[in-house]
Amino acid sequence: MRNVTETVKQLIIINILFFVGTLALGDPAYKMLSMYFPENPNFQVWQPISHMFMHGGFMHIFFNMFALYSFGSALESIWGSKKFLFFYISCGLGAALLHTGINYYYFQDGVNILIEQGFSKTEILAVLNGKGNDQIVPLLNSPSFQNFVSAYFGTVVGASGAIYGVIVAFAFMFPNAELALMFIPVPIKAKYFVPGLVLVDLYLGVSGQSIFGGGGGIAHFAHVGGALFGFIIMWYWKKNQFNKNRWN
Repeated sequence: MRNVTETVKQLIIINILFFVGTLALGDPAYKMLSMYFPENPNFQVWQPISHMFMHGGFMHIFFNMFALYSFGSALESIWGSKKFLFFYISCGLGAALLHTGINYYYFQDGVNILIEQGFSKTEILAVLNGKGNDQIVPLLNSPSFQNFVSAYFGTVVGASGAIYGVIVAFAFMFPNAELALMFIPVPIKAKYFVPGLVLVDLYLGVSGQSIFGGGGGIAHFAHVGGALFGFIIMWYWKKNQFNKNRWN
């Protein structure tokens, strides 16, 4: 790769290796390395890190790695390798934190409703884990409990949260750089493009929609979380002039 910095190159290689490995191993790899809801028995302590290197398909990994290649090297060349890696991992963890927090809200809301109807949390968890209570099952299959069930069973994969943090940092460092998407051929300055992108994700997360219609299976709040943590870190660094320091 031309003009790609060392840490960005290594991250791309690691992501590709994980992707090829999961294609070979299949579901067991996804079950072990994707991030589950913390109360789900499949959750493991390493998943908040490992999920950042997992991807759900060729287009998913392609767009994430293309964005990392496009924006990450410019940042690493200014910050140094260790500072860039710290920022990247921090944004990925921030994405996982916000996504999990939103899921906890949905999960606890569903639990509270079921407790008000006379079920205990132990019974609820037993049903979710396939040990069944015929009175609860029809409730969980209703549309009103969709977010509750999705929060418990859903998994998260991908570097998108970390990538959103990188894009936010790029907009901080190069606000007047002109960016464009394939379906928006007119270049837009980064200081307008990136906030607009994050706002679209926030809207889609709140509405539960996909840009292509339907739910889409996209962890929009993870994107927002990565962007938010990226913004907070950049704001703190700028306030303390740390953004001018290299960290090799």
